Amino acid sequence: MPMVTIQVTREGTSPDRNSVTAEEKAALIKGVSELLLNVLKKPLEATFVVIEEVDTENWGWGGLPVPEYRRQRAAAKGGT
Repeated sequence: MPMVTIQVTREGTSPDRNSVTAEEKAALIKGVSELLLNVLKKPLEATFVVIEEVDTENWGWGGLPVPEYRRQRAAAKGGT
């Protein structure tokens, strides 16, 4: 029985959203489950998919917490 964990940032896919929608999560679960069915012949009812949303302050990039990294990049580009 496969178990797949998907981690996504808690930012959403547009500036007005701060999370992944229920519809997007359902599509991820369906797509991953079907991939395991097609590649490994694992039945859908035997596949578990967990989606974890990670706050931006809980991961880093370039040696910095993501919010600080993005601030520095924006400043370097002359943005805000």
